[in-house]
Amino acid sequence: QVQLVESGGGLVQPGGSLRLSCVASTSIFSIYTWDWYRQAPGKQRETVATITSGGNTNYADSVKGRFTIPRDNAKNTVYLQMNSLKPEDTAVYYCHSPVLIATHASWGQGTQVTVSS
Repeated sequence: QVQLVESGGGLVQPGGSLRLSCVASTSIFSIYTWDWYRQAPGKQRETVATITSGGNTNYADSVKGRFTIPRDNAKNTVYLQMNSLKPEDTAVYYCHSPVLIATHASWGQGTQVTVSS
């Protein structure tokens, strides 16, 4: 069973930056597409950013130009670099892979990001 551990969240002022990390316990990390998701209170989970095994990326319109999703296959880690943060970015952030979701792999605990002055 693959385990996902997200970290790096916290409280940040509007306009600030954070870098989230997600470590996955799988020996074939490099072949997966990885997504970052977020869920704000009272809202559905949404996909924020995607990176394929080939390094292609895609972003939700709400974060385009502010967030990036690099990956380090040697460290089994996918990151979410978040710049110019806004209060509406406040949410619990999770990482996962669509292939693993299809196999009913568990979600991690997520990491809370709060953007507030």
